[in-house]
Amino acid sequence: MSRLSFRTLLVLAGLVIAPNLALADSVAVILDQAKLLRLPDRVSTIIIGNPSIADGTLQAGGFLVVTGKGYGTTNLMALDSKGNVLAEHTITVSAPTTALTVYRGADRETLSCAPNCQRTLVPGDASAVFDAVVAQNGTRNGLSTGTPAAAPPAR
Repeated sequence: MSRLSFRTLLVLAGLVIAPNLALADSVAVILDQAKLLRLPDRVSTIIIGNPSIADGTLQAGGFLVVTGKGYGTTNLMALDSKGNVLAEHTITVSAPTTALTVYRGADRETLSCAPNCQRTLVPGDASAVFDAVVAQNGTRNGLSTGTPAAAPPAR
């Protein structure tokens, strides 16, 4: 009888302790896309382990917008005003699945084909391709804000 009582006591102790442990949930985000995450009430501080992989912006109503910044895995912790951990999440940022990858020898180029194929910025692409896309995007974005970037070099 004492053996059964001891097992019952262990099970009951587990039921009392387990809900108080912060469990790490997994969140998958695509590079350069955002995902909405619902956080527990009373969150006052967000900590992201590696902000070059993911970024987070706390919104009203306990929502967090998580944006994929670079490939990899990092963690996110949500704390209350006393520093207690309310939630933990593992964030994994991966490549878009709709992209087309072209290899020319060891050089790689990524295209976004929706509906027409255009070069896109993806870490790991050949430096010449990546740098050209960065320059073109910088010029385009500068023109849209009325502050054009320096003209590209003549060819």
